[in-house]
Parts: sequence; structure tokens; C-alpha cells
Amino acid sequence: MQREQSSGSGSGPGQAEKWYKVHLFRGMRRDVQRRIPYYWSDWTDAWDYRVVPATVYMYFANILPALAFSLDMFEKTNQSYGVNEVLLASVLAAVVFSLFAAQPLVIVGVTGPITVFNYTVYDIIASRGTNYLAFMCWIGIWSLIMHWLLAITNACNGLTYVTRFSCDIFGFYVAFIYLQKGIQVLTRQWGSAGETSAYLSIMVALLVLMGGWICGELGNSSLFTRQIRKFLEDYGTPLTIIFFTGFVHIGHMREVEVARLPTSKAFFPTADRGWLVQFWDISVGDVFLAIPFAVLLTILFYFDHNDKVSSLIAQGTEFPLRKPAGFHWDFFLLGLTTFVSGLLGIPFPNGLIPQAPFHTSALCVTLDLPDTADTNKGKTVRTTSHVVEQRLSNFTQGLLTLGTMTGPLLLVLHLIPQSVLAGLFFIMGVQALQSNGITHKLLFLAQDRALTPISNPLKRLKRRRAVWAFVVVELVGFGATFAITQTIAAIGFPVIILALVPVRVLLFPGWFGREELGVLDAPTAGEFVMRSVGGAHGGSESGSGSGVTVRDLNLEM
Repeated sequence: MQREQSSGSGSGPGQAEKWYKVHLFRGMRRDVQRRIPYYWSDWTDAWDYRVVPATVYMYFANILPALAFSLDMFEKTNQSYGVNEVLLASVLAAVVFSLFAAQPLVIVGVTGPITVFNYTVYDIIASRGTNYLAFMCWIGIWSLIMHWLLAITNACNGLTYVTRFSCDIFGFYVAFIYLQKGIQVLTRQWGSAGETSAYLSIMVALLVLMGGWICGELGNSSLFTRQIRKFLEDYGTPLTIIFFTGFVHIGHMREVEVARLPTSKAFFPTADRGWLVQFWDISVGDVFLAIPFAVLLTILFYFDHNDKVSSLIAQGTEFPLRKPAGFHWDFFLLGLTTFVSGLLGIPFPNGLIPQAPFHTSALCVTLDLPDTADTNKGKTVRTTSHVVEQRLSNFTQGLLTLGTMTGPLLLVLHLIPQSVLAGLFFIMGVQALQSNGITHKLLFLAQDRALTPISNPLKRLKRRRAVWAFVVVELVGFGATFAITQTIAAIGFPVIILALVPVRVLLFPGWFGREELGVLDAPTAGEFVMRSVGGAHGGSESGSGSGVTVRDLNLEM
């Protein structure tokens, strides 16, 4: 579908008024119209073996980091959020997005950034004596309005200007948040069960990291048979978690008391309350005080979910997707889940990194084909033939998560040492760093130029300092984002993330040549995925300017 010219792009108040009357809801309507014809096949296509390992992998990859985040929020929000709240948030997101989203491959749940947001809000308003959960509910209510306004006015068209630059920075930031959370979990062991327990926890966390990383590397290597490699790739991390949960009971280690995950009564909130938050138990002043917090939350979700990073990377150019995306409609759904989460007193779910792209990757059907390059004759190259695009894996992992809220499985969760969760954080962080564009550029700069493969596109650049300049800007953006989250101003980090987009669009074409940007950066998703927002920007930069016009900004709005 080609970009359509806005009928209201001319001048004059009458034309502007007509433009808004004609085009409100257009993005959402077109998203639904494009996706509806595929809805039945979204279920019938699930008859594929890849759905089984993808479901199992995402169940563990979704709930285990979320459980670790629940531990963080449990301690930093005066036990307002616990295991059951986090699990219910994951269930809500999985059911809603698997059944109704335009892109059901995107995994939605509790993330590191929203964890930072939640306990920072608590730090700010706790001293006021404000009902914390009621205040969070009003943030959800205001955010619902903002989400729906953005979806209705087709504001998701801003996605067209998002490239790998901003996505790589945010992915780099999330990876370090995972690593930081893992370290924080381990540092808390000194205060809970003593020095011996702390050292055992460090050992277990590092062994979990080694086990998960080795399974991932073997799964993507040329060792063993294809069946063994796929088994290790699909089930290596979950089996590592299960093994090391029992590992602490071997030999003399059983005599060491290790801190475990705190759980509560099945299907009940952690605190002594009902599931419906008493949002009326709050002053009028605090109701309106929640508005700026809702603005920041909406900015975060606008970037972090469908419309910027999670959904984009899950539908990246490396995945040969065949079914259309729908960013406007999915952002509308995200507003709904944000509102419901506020009413229930659970964390606001949004798109997960790196789980969302991992889910798509787990559903890839790959083939080992002979490498046709002259320098690699006799070797094979792994090629993705297609992605199993369906709704069942996301829906099923949501049902499995709901089952985890039962009494027997909560007892099993209580057996998981906190050190195992720390190790899982390390696995997720390392894997996210390995696949990040910033890491790839840093490795290129550290390599011996004579030994760098000719196939590396960065080697085609005439100016090596262009790579340095690009990476430095990315690291500055990451540093600013990560630094602010270490302060009381952490709640403002979404503003820095959003500011990365205009920096890329407006400044980079004047700093780098068109060919350089073509190598250093690229649209996050292909033209097919970007049709929902009018196509991808980034392939037409020139050194003389950004190429952004008012007409461009009005496309499909």
C-alpha cells in the first residue's frame, strides 16, 4: 500500500478543519481492515511444531524476569506489588494482545523501565501520605485518555522516523537494566542470610549465566546434529533454571539458607485488600497531580511498546513476516490494559525487550543451505524460510502464567532461589547485548582491520571516524538515559528516550553522508511492516538536510 497524500495538506483554516474530520480513526480502521482477513489463519497456522518450544520458552522468559522485578517492587513500594500482581499483569496482557492485537507476536508484560517508574512514583508521593495504589490508578486513567487520543489522531505515524539508532540505544539501556537488577539481587543477599549464603548465591547466579549462555551458543553453532542444536536453543534456558533451583539442595549446600522468592495466597493480592483499587480514596489535588506522571508513562509506552521499540524489533527486517502490522490499533489496546491494570492495582504491562524479538526468533523456521560465497565454499549458512505467525503461543503462555497463580505452583515458585533469578537477569542482559547494534559497532572498532571480514558492511565506509562518531552519540544517549534512572528524577527518563528520534531525523543528515547513514543506520522494520504508519523514513537522507516536511508529518494522519 502506497502512502496516501493528505487531502488537508493545503493551507487555510477550512482545509485544516476538514483534515481532522476526515482522518480521525483512520489509522485504527485501516489496521483492523488489513488484519481481519488473517484472523482465522492466525489460529490455523499454529499447527506447527515451532509453536511448542516458542510457548515454553516465552513462558519462562516472560514470568521469570517478571518475578525478579516483583521482588524489586515488593521491597521498594512497601509490598504494594508482589508475585500475584506481576503474574496477573502478564496474564491480562497476554490474553488481550493474543486475542485482539494486530501483531500478536509481541510479548507484553512487566518490564524493567516500568519497575523503575513504579518505585520512583512511590518515592515521590509516599511522603505526602497519598494512597499509592489509588494514585497509580489515576495515572492509569489519565494515561488511557492519552493513549486513545494518540491512537485516534494517528500519532503513531511518528513511528516512520524511528530507526535502529534509537532502538539500539533503548535496547542497550534495557540490557544494562537487566544486568543492574541481577547485581542488586545479589547485593541484597548479604543482608538476608549471611556471608556464606551470599557467596553461594553469587556462584549459582554465575553458573546460571554460564549454563544459559552456553546453551544459546551451542544452539547457534555448527556442532552436533540439527535436532540437538534446536533442543538446546529452545529449552536450554528453562532447563538451566530448573536444574539450578534444585542445585542448592545438593551436598553441603542444603545446609546453607538461601533467600527465596516471597509469595502470597493463590489468586489474592499481596497486600490485605481486594482486587479493585479504591481510586476514590484520594484528594482532588492528587487526582490532577497524577496527570504529569501519566504524561511520562504515555511517552514511555509510546516509545517502548508497539510504536517504537518492542513491536518494531519483534517485526524487524531480519524476520520475513507475511501478515500486516497495526500500530495504531495496538496502541489503543495498550491504553485499555493500562486502565484495567490501574483499577486492579497491578503493574502496567507493555512490550517486552528482549522477549518480544526472542518470541519471533523462536518461531522462525530455519534451513541450513550451502554458502555460495567463494570464500566460504563447503560451509553452510542458516537461513530463515518463514515465521510461524499465529496467536496461540502468546495466548497459551498467558494461560500457563494464570495457572502459575494456583497454590501448588506458587509453592514451587517459592522454592526458586533469588540467585537463580539474578542469573536469569544476567542471561537476558548478555543475550540482549550480543544482538545489539551498538555492541556490533564496538566490536568492529576493536577488531584488527586486517582480520575484519570483507562481508562486514562497516568496512565499506571510507571514514572510520564516522563509526566512532555514531557510536559516541549512541553511548551518550545511553549514558544519559541510564544515569537519570539512578536518581530521584528517574521518572523523567522517557523524555530522553523520546528525544533520540528528532536527534536522528534532524541532525544526523548534516553530520553524516547518505551512504554512511545507509550503513550505520537503517529503518527498524521493512516497508511491509511500516505500511500501518505510511512507510519507513530514513532511506532518503541527504547531507544537506533532514528531508522532513510538513507534508511528510501529515501523512495518513
